[in-house]
Amino acid sequence: MTYEALQRIAGMGGMALFIALFIGVLIYALRPSNRAKFDAAARVPLARDEGE
Repeated sequence: MTYEALQRIAGMGGMALFIALFIGVLIYALRPSNRAKFDAAARVPLARDEGE
């Protein structure tokens, strides 16, 4: 096996891994059960400090 062939296989494997990870993150982020958690996290910067 030549270096170029190994390089091509590693590149395709890395791209496949990246795509699988990206799809997994999308599925996690777009699940309806996570909506309340993300809405609460989005309001954190707007919340007043209790110490003031």
